[in-house]
Amino acid sequence: VVVHGGGPQIEHALNRLGKKGQFVQGMRVTDAETMEVVEWVLGGEVQQDIVGLINAAGGKAVGLTGRDGGMIRAKKLKLVDNQDPNIEHDVGQVGDIESIDPSVVQALQDDQFIPVISPIGFGEKNESYNINADVVAAKLATVLKAEKLLMLTNITGVLDKEGQLLTDLTARRIDELFADGTISGGMLPKIAGALDAAKSGVNAVHIIDGRVPHVMLLEVLTEQAYGTMIRAR
Repeated sequence: VVVHGGGPQIEHALNRLGKKGQFVQGMRVTDAETMEVVEWVLGGEVQQDIVGLINAAGGKAVGLTGRDGGMIRAKKLKLVDNQDPNIEHDVGQVGDIESIDPSVVQALQDDQFIPVISPIGFGEKNESYNINADVVAAKLATVLKAEKLLMLTNITGVLDKEGQLLTDLTARRIDELFADGTISGGMLPKIAGALDAAKSGVNAVHIIDGRVPHVMLLEVLTEQAYGTMIRAR
């Protein structure tokens, strides 16, 4: 199962419309106009590019958003400030996952299709929500009882303050890295999601460098450790 984001493509589309992207604690502030852009860029452009590439390589991919099959129910995210828990940031139509119904994904997998999922959820009034792709991937891995969760990023993995790769992280070590600011920005939701998945029974969670050719095969099929492995204990 492939869950994708599309930050650079969304940013490019917003720039073409003369809008400037804003972020709070790694989350994109999403007003109604930005939400429209997010939907057509993720569901119409990025998702279909990935589907086309998988099909061209001999797979059978099908594109979905969280609306399909009622997959991702969401509500407005209440984003509490990292430093002051009394402050809550309004980030617009950013979603917090309420539940995931994986039946459409499982039906596709039963027929050997590869689901490619855009991280868009829907609320009780049919409103759309932009959800962090790493959060969707982690939650979906948990619901599907996945053997492995691989998070592809554009760095070698989680780095310490000196820029050295941390190959193995436990929940306790992650808490320390959050507290001293080593993990910040866009890595916050990624690591938090990875840790949730590890605690919820996903056997192995890896944050790996998507820029390395065949990095998923190298991670799965070779003995050498790639990126950062996250363990619940």
